Amino acid sequence: MKEIGEKLKEARESIGVSIEEVAEDLKLRPTQIENIESGNSDAFKDIFSLKYFIRDYAKYLGLDKEDLVDEFNEYLFDYTSRLSLDDIKEARKGKKPNKKIKSPYTVDKGNKKRFLILTFYVLACLLVILIVYLVVSLNRVPDEDLPEGAIITDTN
Repeated sequence: MKEIGEKLKEARESIGVSIEEVAEDLKLRPTQIENIESGNSDAFKDIFSLKYFIRDYAKYLGLDKEDLVDEFNEYLFDYTSRLSLDDIKEARKGKKPNKKIKSPYTVDKGNKKRFLILTFYVLACLLVILIVYLVVSLNRVPDEDLPEGAIITDTN
């Protein structure tokens, strides 16, 4: 990643463009440009966004964006494919590894799934309450429709 950043920095400096100009033109923050040029991928929450920032930055500087994206993909492969030998052996035996292996851009979907289920149940309860309210309010006889002095009794 550091090599990619160095290529971008050299190209930017060779055409005499400042970090602030690049950031303004690409609609990024200057710190993002600095982090890309220094090879600091940890500063980006989403590794795929970083990939597109690099692509756009290379295109902006007139570099071959496909070469830099390919180089980034190689870096990404090397960065995320570091499995321990023990984990590989256990996987061959059909066992699950003791610890969950996460890549830096993996999103834990368990919490998101629970949140969606909870939201569904809350909305379903609110819908049931609304239906009950409407049924009760529509079946209620207004007092002005009753004759004067009428006594309401339950016929059931």
